[in-house]
Amino acid sequence: MDLDDLLHRYFGTSDMAEISPDGQAAGVERMLVDLGLEQDRGKRFALWTLLYMLAAAPDLDVSFKDEADREAARNFMDMFASAEHN
Repeated sequence: MDLDDLLHRYFGTSDMAEISPDGQAAGVERMLVDLGLEQDRGKRFALWTLLYMLAAAPDLDVSFKDEADREAARNFMDMFASAEHN
């Protein structure tokens, strides 16, 4: 899944500055529903990472059944935190 595609699907634009607070809340709600329904591990991870960047991701143990997926998410969290500080 491409980030621009996800942003267009859930928010109607790839420019986050154009999204109103209500629009962001509605998009996040749709993403959370889709995360709960998605069976494909890669797509679930993509949805979770975008939710994480928007400070709306559910806990890892809720989002991922597989420990390898949880570890990949932890690695992403570490990389994201590191990028924020650079």
